Amino acid sequence: MARQRRKQLLKRILASLSCLAAAAWSGPSTAQEHEDINAANNPLTPKVTINFHDYYVPELEGLEDRYDNQFLLRGLIPHDLFGYPQLVRFTLPIATAPEFPDGYETGLGDLTLMDIFVFPGEKISFGAGPLVVLPTATDDLLGAGKWQAGAVGLAIAPQPWGLLGGLVTYQASFAGDDDREDVSLLTFQPIVNFNLSDGFYLRSSATWNFNLENDTYYIPVGLGVGKVFQVSDKVTMNAFIEPQYTVASDGIGNPEWQIFAGVNFQFALGE
Repeated sequence: MARQRRKQLLKRILASLSCLAAAAWSGPSTAQEHEDINAANNPLTPKVTINFHDYYVPELEGLEDRYDNQFLLRGLIPHDLFGYPQLVRFTLPIATAPEFPDGYETGLGDLTLMDIFVFPGEKISFGAGPLVVLPTATDDLLGAGKWQAGAVGLAIAPQPWGLLGGLVTYQASFAGDDDREDVSLLTFQPIVNFNLSDGFYLRSSATWNFNLENDTYYIPVGLGVGKVFQVSDKVTMNAFIEPQYTVASDGIGNPEWQIFAGVNFQFALGE
């Protein structure tokens, strides 16, 4: 019964998103509106950014009537080092995970830090740099218990119709709790946005996860809608919701489907 209600919820969300997209189907009315939507969605935009993101997972592979949730506090801080533009990005999860045989645990997850060197281009821009993961989780269920290091790379190509790009990360453990499983994780996030009118846009940004340590993976595909608001001359808000359905998976506890939603704030400080 609970599974059926969640399926009905997904259908209602998809129907609502279809109505919103149909209402804003025509393209951006001005070139400036098009640029504003792209800038609000471009992860290489050099503006101080605060993101409040949430992944709600109503159904987990192999776990009947259990759910998972991750609220992500994310931030982006641009800076220069020896004349090279960089973006420092952090992600701190507040997670809820199922305990066994019953119950749930809620608390902080592991903190991820990235330092992305930006290589701007006329048609396509690149970013690359190191990442580290700190074992800040307040419970074993909410983190890996390992210090991790790796790299991030991304490419973004603004288009006449929107935005096209991708983000790749790899991280591996090098220290931490000897009783916990080692980490070797590869992720790929394709980014496709199609701009509509009045600040609306369609989006697809589901992250593919490949756990190379135990040979498990899951590949979701998303389709959502968002809207960019110009709050003031200095502040841009970007709100979105994107249901994501897993089309290929191998592993217990992977999401069968999930809802990714969030609000982003960009601050044009010093402009």
